[in-house]
Amino acid sequence: MRRIAINTLIEEFNENRFMYVPLTIILQSCLGSIAAMLILAQGTTLRSGIELSICVILCMLYNAALLAQLKSKLTFWLLVVSLAVNTLLIVINLI
Repeated sequence: MRRIAINTLIEEFNENRFMYVPLTIILQSCLGSIAAMLILAQGTTLRSGIELSICVILCMLYNAALLAQLKSKLTFWLLVVSLAVNTLLIVINLI
C-alpha cells in the first residue's frame, strides 16, 4: 500500500511537472534558507560549516536537476531528500 502511494505521488509530479516546478523551487528554497539562517545563528564552527555545506549542496542538486530536466522520478526523490534533510537541520538547530 505504501508503495502505491509513493508511485501515485511520482505520477502526479510527472503529470503536472510544469506546475510543481515553481512551487517546489519556492518551497525548497525557503526551507533551505531557514535552515541556513539557523545554522549560521549557531556561530561559525566546523560542525556548522558541514551542516551548511549539506544544506546548500542538496538545494543546488534539486535546482540543477530541474534545470537539466532529469527524469521526474530522480527529481522527485531529490526534492524529498532535500526537504527531509533541511527539516532535520532546522529541528537540530532549534534544540
